[in-house]
Amino acid sequence: MVETVDCVVVGAGVVGLAVARQLARDGRDVLIVEAESAMGTQISSRNSEVIHAGIYYQPGSLKARLCRRGRDLLYAFCDDYHVGYRRCGKLIVVTAPEQLDTLRELKARGEANGVEDLLPLPPQDVQALEPEIRCLGALHSPSTGIIDSHALMTALQGDAEAHGAMIAFSSKIHTVAAIPQGLLLEIAGAQDIEIAARSVVNCAGLGAVDLACGVVGLAKTHIPEQRLAKGNYFRLAARSPFQRLIYPVPEPGGLGVHLTLDLGGLARFGPDVQWIEDFDFDVDASRAQGFYDRIREYWPGLEAGSLVPDYAGIRPKIVMDGELRTDFMICGEDQHGVKGLVNLFGIESPGLTSCLAIAEYVGGLAAGPR
Repeated sequence: MVETVDCVVVGAGVVGLAVARQLARDGRDVLIVEAESAMGTQISSRNSEVIHAGIYYQPGSLKARLCRRGRDLLYAFCDDYHVGYRRCGKLIVVTAPEQLDTLRELKARGEANGVEDLLPLPPQDVQALEPEIRCLGALHSPSTGIIDSHALMTALQGDAEAHGAMIAFSSKIHTVAAIPQGLLLEIAGAQDIEIAARSVVNCAGLGAVDLACGVVGLAKTHIPEQRLAKGNYFRLAARSPFQRLIYPVPEPGGLGVHLTLDLGGLARFGPDVQWIEDFDFDVDASRAQGFYDRIREYWPGLEAGSLVPDYAGIRPKIVMDGELRTDFMICGEDQHGVKGLVNLFGIESPGLTSCLAIAEYVGGLAAGPR
């Protein structure tokens, strides 16, 4: 017997939960299908937990638009739902003369994206804020913050369920195929079932490309190749001397090895960029020396032996037509022609910051027939 539901959201990470909440609040009948036994076990629980201001992204891109909107929505959500956060601010520091132009470009780009509170600081002002930092100047972003990502996901799941959404853990989708009613999903879980849905939103994160490849009728030209960029983190064993996040200027593939804080004051450094072929969340302790070298460029007082392996995350980079895409890729029927299907690819940083804005955006694409 085929069960029916209005909308299936695949993936119970922070983006999938936000999308499910949005659709449920819009009056949709929503089922969340998650392959793992708990929410947010991959990308959503293995990141820096930073609320980004919206500085880095190409003006007009989805990342720029959704990060800026998402930041404001996220701070308001945290206040309304009592999710822990701190608007601690961050410093993007310059340690070499040739980077000064990059800092000016970042300020201009951030302002083009609607980030209006960026302040260039000379070295003496940076040291007045963070005495341990040595640099040639910095860009101060006071609207950057940190968040308890697990509490955020718990709140999103709770509000989605309060508006009627259901969630099925340990359930893996094998195929999706177009049928007259919408889309038919074959799902393996405690028992194998078939579900007919008017809409399917693919928020499967690291599994999004594989899921799309299983959609009967979706042309391969609309599915990107996926590249895995592993990011390792090391935590500071000693007490942190910093009150703000400290970032170097960006590097290819990421934002550089930066210092972040959690709400308890624990400091960690990362992520680096390690291209891998298969999922691997182990942190190789031998990579620590590279961390020491890069951190000491802006914090020369970092003592030997003070970094301890912490955790690793994997960013889903995507390639289309042989080129690495730097933007989110969110595609509905207008792009790929499969009615009722919305695919989300390459949802890495600033995905957490953008989650509520992504949910708004997807809500429009997944409106479908009522």
